[in-house]
Amino acid sequence: MWDIMVTGSNGLLGGFLIPLLRAHGYRVLATGRGPCRLPVEWFDEQVVYKSLDITDGMAVWSFIKDHRPAWIIHAAAITQADDCERDPVGCWMVNVTATRFLVDAARSVGASMLYVSTDFVFDGQNGPYKEEDAPAPVNYYGCSKLAAERAVMASGIPWSIVRTVLVYGRSDHQARSNIMTWVRDKLQSQTPIKVVDDQLRTPTWAGDLAEGLRLVVEKNARGIWHISGADLLTPFEMAQRTAGYLSLDTSLMTCVTADSFSQPALRPLKTGFIIDKARKALGYKPVSFEQGLELTLGKPS
Repeated sequence: MWDIMVTGSNGLLGGFLIPLLRAHGYRVLATGRGPCRLPVEWFDEQVVYKSLDITDGMAVWSFIKDHRPAWIIHAAAITQADDCERDPVGCWMVNVTATRFLVDAARSVGASMLYVSTDFVFDGQNGPYKEEDAPAPVNYYGCSKLAAERAVMASGIPWSIVRTVLVYGRSDHQARSNIMTWVRDKLQSQTPIKVVDDQLRTPTWAGDLAEGLRLVVEKNARGIWHISGADLLTPFEMAQRTAGYLSLDTSLMTCVTADSFSQPALRPLKTGFIIDKARKALGYKPVSFEQGLELTLGKPS
């Protein structure tokens, strides 16, 4: 029997979550689709990686029956909103159907579920949001994540849901771009950029999200939790702070509105989270955006 099974371990969050859980003594079963892309030195009898296609219901059932985790942290998802809009069937299969497979298998072994969700379950009209606010997604990605949330809540198993916002960070095994690295790379190459200033988010360092998930497990905290950064910023403000941190030329940046871009998926305008509940009940303490800049980009040369 394993303490925790993690889906989506090869992603950015997995690069922070797996070593964190290991450091706190948990026996961890890390899973992902295909071969492991995490550092080999993380794995031994305490932490094991196994490939698992969560869209294969029979494989999920057999896997969980064989390994019997006490907790399932379900972080695997298609998270790119435009990809979900272009391929709604594939999005639903990964984000919703696979979640139902995991929930059914969890019920068979008495496992608890911790589901990782998103601010995109909200419409962005009245953010920042607290846990009790009513979801109303404006794109297919948000709809799929809300449907998965409801499947978890209706499952009859012990459950927790952690919603988060605009996760960023640097991991040695994960080359995923984020707004900070995008701004850095463009401005260093003297490329002009357009950045929206009519959206609001509370960007979340991946290490903070991993710690929030650990705290939920440690405290056996049930229900919905909002875990994000504390700084409410527009993408343009994030870009300005990034450029300032790296002493790059801000004159190359143009402030625009979201309707300047043609994208398949609508974005909620003002989301971001009120994290008072997590601060008080979990002892959650996120880094500032400035600290996140250093953790992601390193010290300026």
